[in-house]
Amino acid sequence: MTMSNAGALLLCRAQPESVAPAAHLLRERMQLAPAGAGWSVLLPEGRPWRHGGEPVDRVLTGWAAALAVGAPWPVLALWWDADRAGFTLASGFRRPVGYIWLANGTPAGEDEAMRTFAARLGLDPVLDVQALDQLTKPDPEADARARLRALVAVLTRAGVALPDGIPLGEPSDRLHEAARALPDARPVEWPGGREAVRAELDAVGSGSLGAWLPGSGTPKARALFLAQLAAGLPLTVWGVRRRSGGWTAVGALLLAHGALGLACEPMRPWD
Repeated sequence: MTMSNAGALLLCRAQPESVAPAAHLLRERMQLAPAGAGWSVLLPEGRPWRHGGEPVDRVLTGWAAALAVGAPWPVLALWWDADRAGFTLASGFRRPVGYIWLANGTPAGEDEAMRTFAARLGLDPVLDVQALDQLTKPDPEADARARLRALVAVLTRAGVALPDGIPLGEPSDRLHEAARALPDARPVEWPGGREAVRAELDAVGSGSLGAWLPGSGTPKARALFLAQLAAGLPLTVWGVRRRSGGWTAVGALLLAHGALGLACEPMRPWD
């Protein structure tokens, strides 16, 4: 398998209406569809790894962090390539947690990561954690794709239900094309111009950072915006230098949040 056969998807614990404004900011063509009770799935076209040569896991980690940093819901990235498969869970400003399996299914992560993963998603601390622990044990009958399918099976008890016709393990272009045929899927693309600014404002207003906007009644808002600018600039520079679209998106999103917050401050003074 080559990088063109790598694939990925993003599971967001929110309705599509809440996910769409933030997803626009990733500047990647995607299909967005419901994925169970209270979940949505984003299926990217995959240009960064299909044509840009970026590792799919690095891109997906950056995208998940970018989506989750300004939202009250977590984002789970599932990815696979020729050598490995794995997942990354991002939630707010907390450090992402993830796990990796080699292509033959050999576990290559830390057991504690699975327990943290379960705790952050509010999974059953007994039944679900036991099922997840099995994914950290050797199993000659399960390759990396089977491990991901088993992970999603555990998540069905949390409401996840991937749409029919979207099998894990397929290349991104096939998944993206299959998603276009879903009756309740919608395209997500970078709008550009004024629409891009409107999308950013919608994403900020609908996310967890909305409570921190000027006029929210908290004096911590300005400090938050300054911190976002301070963190976003080096992340953006680092992402550009490494030609990493995912981490560039994280930095750009932080910069946009901070800059918009400070720009709106004179118009929305604190009480």
